[in-house]
Order: sequence, then structure tokens, then C-alpha cells
Amino acid sequence: MSGPLSGIIIIEFAGIGPGPFCGMILADLGAEIIRIDRASQHGQGNTLDFQHRSKSSLSADLKNPATIIEIKKLLARADGLIEGFRPGVMERLGLGPDDCFVINDNLVYGRMTGWGQDGPLAKTAGHDINYIALTGALEAMGRKGETPAPPLNLVGDFGGGSMFLALGIVSALLAIKNGGKGQVVDAAMVDGASVLMSMFYAFRASGFWKDERESNMLDGAAHFYDTYECADKKFLSVGSIEPQFYSILLEKLGIDDVRFANQLDRSQWSELKAIMQEKIKLKTRDEWTEIFDGSDACVAPVLSLAEAPEHHHMKARETFVDYDGVIQPNPAPRFSVSKTEIKHASVKAGQNNDEICEKFSLDRSCFS
Repeated sequence: MSGPLSGIIIIEFAGIGPGPFCGMILADLGAEIIRIDRASQHGQGNTLDFQHRSKSSLSADLKNPATIIEIKKLLARADGLIEGFRPGVMERLGLGPDDCFVINDNLVYGRMTGWGQDGPLAKTAGHDINYIALTGALEAMGRKGETPAPPLNLVGDFGGGSMFLALGIVSALLAIKNGGKGQVVDAAMVDGASVLMSMFYAFRASGFWKDERESNMLDGAAHFYDTYECADKKFLSVGSIEPQFYSILLEKLGIDDVRFANQLDRSQWSELKAIMQEKIKLKTRDEWTEIFDGSDACVAPVLSLAEAPEHHHMKARETFVDYDGVIQPNPAPRFSVSKTEIKHASVKAGQNNDEICEKFSLDRSCFS
């Protein structure tokens, strides 16, 4: 059986980062994603850009009024739209929500921005690091006395942005199935990243969280929740929070020091961490991996991008796939009946102009 979103048509206006990634997630789940690329990009593209896998491409000059008319014909038959421009850009093109709902009142209009569609910063530029800075997430990451550590662009762009937009689009599609009408999904990275921080705001409200970095259980202060350097300069991750897992950690490390008995005594964390560091430095990462493998100690090797696909658990689950000779993440999540899959690699801009125009009865002369 095909993916759970099979039969759903989403028009994605080409952009960077979270918009395309959201489109990839929906394509992996079976939706037909038609990417509208700039006419100036026609014939260009990178087949290794995984965010555009399983999508087709239509190149178009969005400044051409005739092209806008044809795109509206396409939107009239679509279920959803993804755009990541600054607020007001789509309206100036004649493709804003009001324009589109006139031709398709069941259209789910997905808008991806950092700051949101309104607010004092709505029309200003920004990037992931700026968005998560305003949520409290960035300040909470990193070592004490050091600058906050950028967590790649996972928290704002992809976690707080793409995934929330995908959830919003699917939710709005479900609302239509239940008798509702099309609507705008305003996915702002500042909103989504803030929601991701819910547990930590709850910890703070309860007095369990200190605002100073590396002072809490989950930010690197605790000896039982951190990363450690091994003899070969590689690293081991330790997350032995629960007492029963903590006891296995100590057993596997060969630690019987009575000072480790009071696991949650914050006053001892720094001292106990130094002892653990010296112990872990006695063996290589892979030696420790063999010792802990299959146990409930909650210990795992810190792997590189090259190493991760080769780990025996990742290989057994086929978390990564060799597609056309290139290793990349397999679609997720998995379903007991529906089948998710990579349909094809990323195509060049405008590569599908002919077939899309024929399928949707569009004027081919309007597309570059």
C-alpha cells in the first residue's frame, strides 16, 4: 500500500531550509509535491539535495501575470500550499490566501517564517540561531562560562519550523475531511521552538531548573547525563537518569565509590564527573561500546555522520538507505500498513514542466 498521504497534492514554492524540509517529510509520507522553482534556475539543481527528493519541479516566472493565472489553475486542484517568503510577498504576487481561497476554499495554505506573519519583527530577516535566541532555548545550551552552543539549525528551522508546519498542514487537511474549510497555517519558528521548550519552562516554574548553563540535570551538569572523552579522543554519551540504569552504569564502569550512592546530590556532581572522566579515559570509545552494548545503562557511542549508518542497530532497522549510490536517512515514521518510500532523487528546476502542464492542463508557454 502507498504512503498515508497518497493522493494529496501540495504546491511548494521554492525556498531554503524549513519549507523544503517540510515538503520532503510530506513527500516521504506519500503526498505529491510540486515545487515551483524560479525561471532563472531552470535546468539547475543538485540531485544530492535530499530535501527535494520525491518532488517534481515546475519552473516559472512569478512576475509574469500570465504565469500567475496558470499557477492559480494548479492551486485550484491542489490540497495544500507551502511558502516561506517574508510576509506580504505572496500577496504582492497575487497568490496570497485571499486570492487562493477564491479559487479553492479547501486549500490548506502553509506559511513558514521565523518570526511569524505578524509582530514587530515579522518583516525583518533572521536565521535559526536568532529565532531560538528569543525562545530561551539557545541561552540554555552550552557549558558554564562559555558562549551558548548553536545546536546546528535543528531546533528552530527543522524542529520548531518544518515539523510544526507539517503537523499543521496534516491537521488542517483532517479538519477539511471532518467538514471544515481551507485555512492558513501560520508556522513560526519562534512559536514552534518555544513549544519544544515546554518541559524546561515547566521545570523552571517548579523551581527545578536554574537559568545558569550547566547547572541542571539535562544540560551537562550531572555526571550521569553528559558526554565523556575516551582514550582515543572519541566520545561516549551517558544518560543514566533512572536509579536502576545508574547502578548498571557504575557496575560497567567498575565504580564502587560510596560517594556515587547519592546520585541526585548536586553538590557532588562536579566531583563525581571528574572521577568518571578519568575512568572513561582508560579505554577507547569502541571498547566502552562493546562493554555497554545491549545493557540498560543508557550509554551509546557518539558517532560521526560517516559512522552512524554503519552502526549495527541503525543497519538492522534500515534507518539509513543507499539510494542511487548515496547514503541518506530513510523516511520516518513507519506505518504497519502504509508504505513510505523515496520515489526518486531530487530533480533539476523545471525538469517536469511538460508532464505537469499536461496533467493539469496548463499553458506550457507560461513556464520556462
